[in-house]
Amino acid sequence: MINDIAPHKLDVKFSDRPPQPTDYVLSYSGGTVLLMGEENFALPTFADVGGVLDDCEHLFEIDGMGFFLVPGLAEVGAPGCSAQSIGVLRDMQPQHLAFAGLTGGQLYRWRSARRFCGRCGTPTERGSTERSAVCPQCGLVEYPKISPAVIVAVSDGDKLLMARSASGTYKRYGLIAGFVEVGESFEDTVRREVMEEVGLKVKNIRYYKSQPWAFSDSEMVGFFADLDGPSDITLQRSELAEALWFGLDDIPPTVSTVSIASELIDMVRTGKHRLI
Repeated sequence: MINDIAPHKLDVKFSDRPPQPTDYVLSYSGGTVLLMGEENFALPTFADVGGVLDDCEHLFEIDGMGFFLVPGLAEVGAPGCSAQSIGVLRDMQPQHLAFAGLTGGQLYRWRSARRFCGRCGTPTERGSTERSAVCPQCGLVEYPKISPAVIVAVSDGDKLLMARSASGTYKRYGLIAGFVEVGESFEDTVRREVMEEVGLKVKNIRYYKSQPWAFSDSEMVGFFADLDGPSDITLQRSELAEALWFGLDDIPPTVSTVSIASELIDMVRTGKHRLI
């Protein structure tokens, strides 16, 4: 998974320290990120863009190296740099820097959406002791958007349930997934999403692991589950274009290892999910 950056270590402790020339610049505009190079992209440092800039916000560190949000630079550009689709970070190396770029993008989107207080409309300020958006007028405090979601590999003996989305650009087969609703446990969400999208009941729900997923500002919580009852699929066509049961030898190959979905699928393919 793209967040598996060991032996590198992410440190999200709040800090207001100023940037150093060797720290990294994270600058975004819409769905783009400022990168160096033309093919082998890299995150720029402050030294690369001409020195320390104004209005920088410390976001986090990896191995003691700082990553700072720099508003506006992606729009005006810098020597040797260009604005690229944030999607290129999926395949950028080294992986710990790609993960940093994606995580910074999540915080950029949150800052952009919280420039004004949602209660009284006053411009917000950055929190002085924690990562937050504070209204100086009414005192409302808001924190980074992290939307919990579940993803589940549903098995029926030696078969795996896989589906294709009815919307978006990703058309490969994946797993059933969805956001947690108010008042639900993660296990409740698994049951509801599977029933809503394919009309099936599940049992023996087992937690696997979780993954921060910056593309949708979410935390993906992975599960395995077994079919409970008939295997006939009733498709929710507003969500899915297709859903099928695949034998273990027929499961489509995973083309990327960045997401928890690929791990769940490979665990079923190899039978290791039975050990969970």
